[in-house]
Amino acid sequence: MVSRVAHGRSLSELLAQASTSGSARGALIDLTHGTLRSYGRVQYIVQALSRRPGTDPLLEALLWCSIYALESGRFSPYTVVDQAVRACGLLERWPAKGYVNALLRGYLRDKEGIERRIGENEEAKWQHPQWWVECLRNAYPAQWEAVLGAGNTHPPMCLRVNMRRTTTEEYRNRLAAEGAASTPLGGAALLLERPVPVERLPGFAEGDVSVQDFAAQRAAVLLDAHDGQQVLDACAAPGGKTAHILEMAKARLLALDIEPTRCERIERNLERLHLAAKVKAADCTHLDAWWDGSPFDRILADVPCSGSGVVRRHPDIKWLRRASDLSGFAARQAAILDALWQALAPGGKLVYVTCSYFPQENEAVVEAFTARTPGARRLALPDGGDGQWLPESAHDGFYCALIQKQA
Repeated sequence: MVSRVAHGRSLSELLAQASTSGSARGALIDLTHGTLRSYGRVQYIVQALSRRPGTDPLLEALLWCSIYALESGRFSPYTVVDQAVRACGLLERWPAKGYVNALLRGYLRDKEGIERRIGENEEAKWQHPQWWVECLRNAYPAQWEAVLGAGNTHPPMCLRVNMRRTTTEEYRNRLAAEGAASTPLGGAALLLERPVPVERLPGFAEGDVSVQDFAAQRAAVLLDAHDGQQVLDACAAPGGKTAHILEMAKARLLALDIEPTRCERIERNLERLHLAAKVKAADCTHLDAWWDGSPFDRILADVPCSGSGVVRRHPDIKWLRRASDLSGFAARQAAILDALWQALAPGGKLVYVTCSYFPQENEAVVEAFTARTPGARRLALPDGGDGQWLPESAHDGFYCALIQKQA
């Protein structure tokens, strides 16, 4: 899997195709995510120690995973080296056993020297591509190091309590009875002290709670939908924000997504939560394919983006993206705003959302849109916060902007 990601495949798609379950799947996720979070580092270490430049992709990936396993501290060095050598046979790379053994033992012998060299290489030190580091340093001179550091950590697990069925305080007590400590973050959000499998969350199957990052929960709150309003969630899959809107208001909601299979996920989520919405597979920029001409009071535009704010959840993103992708995302985002604006009622509000912290996809897109669009008025966010939330221990990186169409 790691080798395929290094050659352009999506880790999420590969994991979806995997047949593992239970503890084996947990180990698989840990090894793939951990290796890719530290990809810049483990790649540098293997290159520094290798005497076989351009060795075959499977061997390289085996070594990257092995270095991550050694650095995790959860296994004895002997076990990791022994299992890596045995894996050469499973991969039908029998002649490489000596090479793998020598490289890993060389790393263990010279860890201090390697660490000094890593400090001189930014991709290895920050475990992000060089263009990414430079973009962040320019955008956030005082915070870029903290943002990069956050991208290399394990993500927090935050819950959204279904306020139609219970309260945060009551659900927090239910968690405590199960030995799961949590902290209220405001609204419907509870931050778990330690992640747990969803099947261990009391009432999950019954729709009492969902897993959703605290920053992502902000979107529905800012949308401020009311009972009876006509609401559009334009890029809705997998349906977390759709459900949150409906948990807060009895709105007439249309949820769109361009992929039919992703629409099925929206429907499954709504069914579990005992909520109802019209779900349709359509490209939101092609109004003729889905819009009947009746304007919407509220529109949520959670647009496609680089995903930079959620790289600790999807570590392959760092290595699949290119600097040139940002302009492509910005063009798509501008097209979505221009199309959806036609469907917004006079006096209605649109919330623009990305899970990115790159200004090219956020402030630049919104400022350009309001400048070229008559009647588009930028509003201050009702919670008083900044539009850009950078990733930190309690939440991911998200951006929100609120725009009203003047009557």
